[in-house]
Amino acid sequence: MAITYGKSGVNIEAGDALVSWLQKTGKKSPHQDKIVSGIGGFGAQFLFDFPKIKDPILVSCTDGVGTKVKLASHFGSYRGVGQDLVAMCLNDMICEGASPLFFLDYYASGKLNLDAAREFLQGVREACFECNCALIGGETAEMPGVYEKNDFDCAGFAVGVVGKKETLGAHRVEVGDVVVGVSSSGFHSNGYSLLRRVFADDLEEWKDVLLTPTALYVKLFEKIKGKVNALAHITGSGIENILRVLPANTCIELSDWEWPEPFLEVQRRSEMSDKEMLTTINCGLGLVIVCNKENAGFVKKEIKSAGFRSLDLGIVEKGKEKGEAYFLNRWK
Repeated sequence: MAITYGKSGVNIEAGDALVSWLQKTGKKSPHQDKIVSGIGGFGAQFLFDFPKIKDPILVSCTDGVGTKVKLASHFGSYRGVGQDLVAMCLNDMICEGASPLFFLDYYASGKLNLDAAREFLQGVREACFECNCALIGGETAEMPGVYEKNDFDCAGFAVGVVGKKETLGAHRVEVGDVVVGVSSSGFHSNGYSLLRRVFADDLEEWKDVLLTPTALYVKLFEKIKGKVNALAHITGSGIENILRVLPANTCIELSDWEWPEPFLEVQRRSEMSDKEMLTTINCGLGLVIVCNKENAGFVKKEIKSAGFRSLDLGIVEKGKEKGEAYFLNRWK
């Protein structure tokens, strides 16, 4: 008897059906006028034409959602991690000052479940629309022997654009700048190896909290981008990400903020110290904005208008120690 690809566990027809579904469903894509060719080809083509942007720079980001995919598989809930994937890439992108242009996804599984893949891609597509980002391509891989039947993984790749003089980062931050936090929607997509263990005994009770999608900060960014100097996406390593956008020879003493109850529950169960918590998960802080003092009021107003809570975190100070930026706090 012949050993075929299908008998080896790969269903080519299912993959083709998924591509066909993507092509036939959904509304007009963002940046449709710049998409030369999209989903279904060997590659996707996007017109590089930005007459309103002086010295345009392309910014690329790639990311995944870590072991949150295990919970998605366990509960059979996939749309949220589609948003997670987009958010993890685009929330990084805006920290460079770039506006998203297009996104590609990679979805791999042990056995392609069309319903699960469609739900996941619906989440990706909806998040892309919200962020004015075109979903122009991707890859679906069926990999028996690498993944168990119901397991999957995903990765995303995004490209955006920013004018050379409009890039954000430490090069624009000065002593006296105000540091403002933006609330997270929950655990976002980091720390799930820890969280799955912490909530292992009552996972069902925490399902909705654990599967809450990562907040999308792109719309907020588009409102404030002319008034800010730097952004830090609080992901792995927690607050340590703030130091990445502060210049050398500066420091900050972070003000305390009220942690949402799920984070306090993690600390109670894990017995992690404040420092371990703050440098592992976001503790309710999803994005950090550094801006001039005179722009702080406007920024906070826009944060509230976007449906988030603003957190007063401190002021950038001149460091007494030369070298990389550091915290004055001495957490226990």
